[in-house]
Formats: sequence, structure tokens, C-alpha cells
Amino acid sequence: MRTNTMKLRLSGLFAPVAIALTLSSPVAMSIDQPEHLWQAQPTTDAWVNSYGECWKSEEGPTGLQPCGAKLVVPAEISVRLNFKFDKYGLNDIVNDAELARLDDYIAQVKQTPEQESIVVVGHTDAKGSDEYNMALGQRRADTMKDYMVSKGLSPDQISTSSEGKRVMLPEYDIYSVEQRRAKIKTTVVQ
Repeated sequence: MRTNTMKLRLSGLFAPVAIALTLSSPVAMSIDQPEHLWQAQPTTDAWVNSYGECWKSEEGPTGLQPCGAKLVVPAEISVRLNFKFDKYGLNDIVNDAELARLDDYIAQVKQTPEQESIVVVGHTDAKGSDEYNMALGQRRADTMKDYMVSKGLSPDQISTSSEGKRVMLPEYDIYSVEQRRAKIKTTVVQ
């Protein structure tokens, strides 16, 4: 008997609380709720996530690019794809990490709405004749063009040339591996 009386008293205490919560929920629902923190509507305070989607954030970006921001391809990029001595193939590149930079560049070119004209210039170190190095620099530039085309760029927008050993980087020895490189120049076609 005592337990039943105790249960009735406790339920009598909790009943008013339960009724108050039930009646106040419609009032709570009518209060202006803030927008979702993220929403899929491009606005001035929206940002591109890693999947290329545009999202709004009341907190602002956390290292993200704004939506609708114009992606600009650099006018010139020096890719230090250093080749082994007297070599020009993709398998002959000493520093493979530079291919990641080239892949980023290719992705930027593909994402821009403008049509870019790309010139790839091959370079060599100072060993060998001028004629031989001009041809080797051209083969290196052609290798880069073939790689860029294999990644989805149009062969019509890429031209190649060679400087051979004519243009050296002054901060490096003329025979060093750093001289064996490819430089990429970009201009927007009007």
C-alpha cells in the first residue's frame, strides 16, 4: 500500500511538469529558428567544399574558396620536372612530386571557363652541343604536352618549344639537374 501511495504522489509532482512541457512546445516551435548552418544555395557567403559543391556557412570559410570566385590560372608556372641526364620520358623524372603540381595546374585549366593557350618550354643543362640540347629540350616539352593531353587537355591549346641550354637558372650550376626542366606559360585566348 505504501508503494502505491508513493507512486501516486510522485506522479502528482511530475504531471504538472509534463503538462507544462506539452503546452509550451507549440510556442517554442513558433520562435524564429536560425537557418541551417550549411545549405546548398550559392550566396555571397558561400564556399566551395572539396567535392566542388557550393555551401553557405554562417561561420565563414575554413580555408575554402568562395563560391562563384573566378578561378585564375597562373600566367606562368615553372614545373621543376628534373629529368635524368640525357633523358626525356616520364619515367626519367627525378622528382615525381612535381607531377602533383602539374596535375593541380591541369585541373585549374580544366575548371576555368576561358580558353587558355599553353606553351611548354623544355630546358637542358649545359652539357652537349647547342643543336643536340635544343632537340633534347624539345623532346622534354613534347613529353609534357603528351602528359597534359593524357590528363584531358586539348592538344590544340598546347604548343611546345625548346630553349635547350640557352636559358640557365643563375642560382644553380650550369651542369646541375635543376637546369633540366620544363616551364609552362599560359595566356587566355580572347
